[in-house]
Amino acid sequence: MDRRRFLSLSLITAAGAAAAGLGNASPASAASSRFRFAADGSAFLLDGAPFQIRSGEMHPARIPVEHWQHRIRMAKAMGMNTVSVYVMWNYIEESPGVFDFTTDRRDIARFVRLCQQEGMWVLLRPGPYCCGEWDLGGIPPYLLKNPDIKLRVAAADDPHYMAAVTRYYQALVPRVKPLMIDNGGPVLMVQIENEYGSYGSSAPYLEELRQLWLTGGVSGPFYTEDGLGQATGNKTVVTGGAVALSGGDAGQIAQARKAFPAVPAMAGEVYPGWLTHWGDSTFAGQGSDISATLKGLMDAQLSFNIYMIHGGTNFGFSAGANADDSSGNYQPDITSYDYSAPITEQGAPGPRYTAYRDLIAGYLPAPPPAVPAPVPTVSRAGGTDLQPVAYASLWDNLPAPLPAAQTTTPQPMENFGQNTGLILYSKHLTGYNGGGLTVRWVHDYATVFVNGRYAGGLYRQNLPADVAAALDIATANAPLTLPSSSAVGASPTLDILVEGLGRTNFGHALVDRKGILESVAVGNSGALTGWTTTLLPLDDHFVANLRPTVTDPTRPGIFFRARVEIDTVGDTYLDMSHWTKGVVWVNGRNLGRYWAIGPQRRLYCPAPWLRQGSNDVLILDQHQITPLPITLQSTLAGPAVTSPPIPVSAWRLLYADSQETQGENGAATHAFDGDPATLWHTQWYGSSPALPHEIQIDLGARHAVDSFSYLPRQDGNANGRIGRYEIYVSDSPTAWGTPAATGTFPDTPTRKTVPLPTVPGRYLRLRALSEAGGRGPWTSAAELTATGVTAG
Repeated sequence: MDRRRFLSLSLITAAGAAAAGLGNASPASAASSRFRFAADGSAFLLDGAPFQIRSGEMHPARIPVEHWQHRIRMAKAMGMNTVSVYVMWNYIEESPGVFDFTTDRRDIARFVRLCQQEGMWVLLRPGPYCCGEWDLGGIPPYLLKNPDIKLRVAAADDPHYMAAVTRYYQALVPRVKPLMIDNGGPVLMVQIENEYGSYGSSAPYLEELRQLWLTGGVSGPFYTEDGLGQATGNKTVVTGGAVALSGGDAGQIAQARKAFPAVPAMAGEVYPGWLTHWGDSTFAGQGSDISATLKGLMDAQLSFNIYMIHGGTNFGFSAGANADDSSGNYQPDITSYDYSAPITEQGAPGPRYTAYRDLIAGYLPAPPPAVPAPVPTVSRAGGTDLQPVAYASLWDNLPAPLPAAQTTTPQPMENFGQNTGLILYSKHLTGYNGGGLTVRWVHDYATVFVNGRYAGGLYRQNLPADVAAALDIATANAPLTLPSSSAVGASPTLDILVEGLGRTNFGHALVDRKGILESVAVGNSGALTGWTTTLLPLDDHFVANLRPTVTDPTRPGIFFRARVEIDTVGDTYLDMSHWTKGVVWVNGRNLGRYWAIGPQRRLYCPAPWLRQGSNDVLILDQHQITPLPITLQSTLAGPAVTSPPIPVSAWRLLYADSQETQGENGAATHAFDGDPATLWHTQWYGSSPALPHEIQIDLGARHAVDSFSYLPRQDGNANGRIGRYEIYVSDSPTAWGTPAATGTFPDTPTRKTVPLPTVPGRYLRLRALSEAGGRGPWTSAAELTATGVTAG
């Protein structure tokens, strides 16, 4: 007799009962199991016996297919018996009515069957909305073409939305039906929507979704996911459905049982880490420890799901974003979805994996299986094949623009059926007088060109001041100052190249279109019309058919290429620390975005996407025109890549506005003579010229400079310590441009190091705007140094 059927007849030993309660029954060996709720709502039941769901969340869309089995086994080895799975609707149906359930990471049925093969149950979370730090929370962007679209509402509130959901479910439900436990599959429950209580409280909407499943022949069991306050306050549950709690623990489960006594409750999202945005100071969630929460759940044999047990990667353009409900405070998510989860992005045990495994194993009647061997890794710090070269210019590969009749005014990419990538707005200006470029509104990041010359950029949100200054980026909807008409003439061409970053995936600002939303004005022109619009989705077809032409190597928008030789294939990370902002493809696979503002500077490349021998690496950087080295690293994070010191023996003094040579030998060359005992000091004997003071240095060759270091005088005298400063790097000693960094040094004798956005140039300029202690209008410096790699 099947063991679960045996348990259902209550003919069990005490040890067997304990094993059943702790959820050790496997879906692999039985085709007739039944999963139900206790009549009094006190427990989940598997074949009539209490069953503890120990689930770990992972998303097949974020994991290379070849690594699916390894990640499932890693979860099982941590003591899990279930895998929780999102289905990303917009990954399945990118265009209206065109469904793909079979290619690459979209084959949900294959992943679910693989879970069953590995003896794991499944919780299915098919949306239509998922959140999950995924672009638009999994909802297809094509819906945003409708100007009045309402999302996550019942048919009476927006028939367009529910018609699309119905079409999706009609394609999805028949594929899920044979995977349900009643049909011999491993799926225990299907979630209805996701965290709806944080968005709305429409019972008709949730019921319409439930009815779509019933109509398709799936009768449950169902459940919902919400924070405790949202579930109890908005009553966002469904008829007969269990309740899962976001951030739940044993205490919250008890409260949920009081509010909803007829159905069981579980901790539906226990967070071992957290999401990370571009520009965050570090990867979030590294200090989290859920041991106490897990112990409480295991003590009471309560069900739970760890979100995420393995985060994976936002490959391509799939990463989402956060914003407040008015679409302000926009924060795009990084490419890595490591999440500080117990299983890292590359599938290795994280810092707390063993502790959680040992804790859970202490409650089980048998130890969990052995931890799978790690996937081999590849790392390499140098080599000529890791030095990319210019390959193709975006500007030499522009497709035909849209018909002029469609583009009188600038419109977002969704209006033209484009989901991802870039969109170019061009216009020939007449009667141009210069002035500020005002865009209402840019979503999300733009580079601007006048007559083909880079004129600065625009970003929807704020950026670190040094980054914005170095790249001349106007932030938070501020206007961008354009070149004067004397520099570019009265009839220049204006190009605005807009990148759509992640669409908002949580809150009430989900309608987050990309490109230019409303209007563009220059100076006092008013809203300009008569635009030429070119779609650049940067999809596989576009990248595979690039023409290897770079007509203007000084215009940003260049694809760089490297042929990387690998003897042994393994997982690796491409370190992009020397690059500014862009996208990387390896052998045609889009690894995702990189951005110098961090904290992520390495992009995960799975072993199956590499091949022994030659590998094609393609980089599109939105700012750099000079290729810089990449390296291969074995982990997501590690010590910051430190470029070598630029040899001071090659430095030459270009100019110092002041140096004291009478009262002391304070020649400016002492600032880089390699001797901390000697120093540059501006004049004080007989004359004390006012601040600012500056020194200009020829580095001896062109370098990509990524840090500057300043040593105050070391003779015990505090006079002349630099306070406020500006640092410049340029290819011309007469055209310095904007500072690479600005700030204030503290009034201490210790060396100060300033990281710089990687700036190519031969000439270095330090301007001292103030003296740190207000002791006089002086500047002094014992030793200046800089780091960087030769830029050619």
